[in-house]
Amino acid sequence: MNFKNIAILLVLLSTIAANIQAKVSQVSSPDKSIQVNINIGEDIAYSVDYKGQKLLAPSTISMDLGFGDVLGLKPKLTGTKTNTVNEILKPVLREKRAEVINHYNELILSFKGGYKLAFRVFNDGMAYRWITTRNGDITVYNEEANFSFATNQMVYFPETKGYITAFQHTYKYLPLDSISTDRMCITPALVDVEQGPKVAITEADLRDYPGMFLIGNSNNTLTGKFAPYILKGDRLVKKKDIKRADYLARTKGTRKFPWRVLTIVDNDGDLISTEIVYRLGEPSKIKDTSWIKSGKIAWDWYNANNIYNVDFRAGLNYDTYKYYIDFAADNNIEYVVLDEGWSETYDIWTLNEEMQMDELTAYAIEKGVGLILWVEWSTFDADIEALTDQFVDWGVVGIKMDFMNRDDQYMVSLYERVAETCARKKLMVDFHGAFKPTGIRRTYPNIMTYEGVAGLENCKWADYSDPEYDVTFPFIRMLAGPADYTPGAMNTAQKKNFKAIFDRPMGLGTRAHQMAMYVVFESPLQMLADSPTAYMKEPECMAFLSEVPVEWDETVVLDAEVGEYILIARKRGNDWYLAAMTDWSKRELTVDLSKIANGTFTLEEYVDGVNADRNANDYKKNIRTISTENKINVKMAPGGGWVAILRGSIN
Repeated sequence: MNFKNIAILLVLLSTIAANIQAKVSQVSSPDKSIQVNINIGEDIAYSVDYKGQKLLAPSTISMDLGFGDVLGLKPKLTGTKTNTVNEILKPVLREKRAEVINHYNELILSFKGGYKLAFRVFNDGMAYRWITTRNGDITVYNEEANFSFATNQMVYFPETKGYITAFQHTYKYLPLDSISTDRMCITPALVDVEQGPKVAITEADLRDYPGMFLIGNSNNTLTGKFAPYILKGDRLVKKKDIKRADYLARTKGTRKFPWRVLTIVDNDGDLISTEIVYRLGEPSKIKDTSWIKSGKIAWDWYNANNIYNVDFRAGLNYDTYKYYIDFAADNNIEYVVLDEGWSETYDIWTLNEEMQMDELTAYAIEKGVGLILWVEWSTFDADIEALTDQFVDWGVVGIKMDFMNRDDQYMVSLYERVAETCARKKLMVDFHGAFKPTGIRRTYPNIMTYEGVAGLENCKWADYSDPEYDVTFPFIRMLAGPADYTPGAMNTAQKKNFKAIFDRPMGLGTRAHQMAMYVVFESPLQMLADSPTAYMKEPECMAFLSEVPVEWDETVVLDAEVGEYILIARKRGNDWYLAAMTDWSKRELTVDLSKIANGTFTLEEYVDGVNADRNANDYKKNIRTISTENKINVKMAPGGGWVAILRGSIN
């Protein structure tokens, strides 16, 4: 063979080798609507097609383990594995439905160097994650997670100024190309694709690793941003005291990293219906879950203990909380929260003597009401075993942990440690001052709910937790999991009449708007935020609140538009609960009952009163017989709402 032929052969061989290495792998959703393409060349990039149209352009991903060891840089593919799963999950807590369909196609790519990349594609979205199979521990210095849209789009962007945050941001509606690298948001964020689907970006199965923020980038790209590990001030963090490491996490070398998740749906209402984050969580580690009980909670902090027409001084004392316990027992309310003040905030062992905790906890047991205790996270973390033992001795049923306000590796790991410890002691958990849910409530179903939402309490000092926000976050934040918004204000106001008063708060929007929240908002622990006195003055409303469930057998979103309105139906037993909420626009909606039932029913409804546009407390209760052949015309005032019970067929 002459030199010319040898040269040609070498070129051909190198071209073939390059083509083999520049491999494109594909995986599609079971219904073929979503196709994910993975390009493996000098780096790894994925792209997403939706119904034949380019949704995400090639988006590079990698993970930097330091010293030139970068997963995804010059990757050497060693194997592929595909898998299809189609199963029914039965969640311990039925936030949306009793049965969750978990149907996806999976592709796992293995690479030289002890790592893998897994993709799962569902009919309502896709996710990918890194998997490492290294000996010992590894240090993650950076993760590249890009979401590069094919064209400029609008984004619901919950902007934050930094990593230390309560995760309660409202949404700015911004063009992708206007978001620079120095602007950051919490997740989930929602991309509104013109003449296309809604795409929510979030994460799932977040464990022992920092949570994901998003920043702007060039070429219509949002890029993941992660809080570095905190070296100084990893307990009582003050912004001015923080010293961060040059790495994100030190962790086990053999592990699965969090899923990077895209929810992709045509209809806005499907953002409320999806359970993709829950599906991506690991199965439950709690074998006996019989002690995990959802329910409603009488809560003190929002109403500032404004109890009157009583013969005791209301405040942080035994008589006040005995009154709460009696109120709960008399009104089918399962729990009472003792918020900040039952002990010293930063020394839980120093009890408020006026609370008489031994006597109070015994009285709650006698009345059949569960007590949930508020704790500040760092103090609780410092003595978690002894404190939870004390809570068990008292007969307490759960904790409400607060003030975390961060999601670096230490804090994310704390959530799991708290959930595991509390599970061993059969204690339920409510995370406040918290980042969004990421699916570990499937792993630890004693995690009942999370804050991470601009809830009703914000009306004590501001006006942004308003009807517009109320019909926005269920499509975005609630997509990640339950939201402890703490509804139930009996004193409400239209925008022009509203005033933020810390000790005598009022909700924004109408009374019916507040009542509709109990059907629209999902939380297996659902607060009654106002005072017992306020509820007892409103027996019709209290009767509804006593009855409304917090878990559901089925959920159907009948009509919805992000930031505008929601019309939803949820089934429990033989009854359907229906609710509608609007933003600040006066609105009429039509309810087609034939979409959910067939027959003749008794309808009990709470509607905005004719003067609710002037006095937001104005509402009317109606009871009538109705056939599902008829449609209901719902009229809502600005900031209004509607809620109804369709009781089992009388045919």
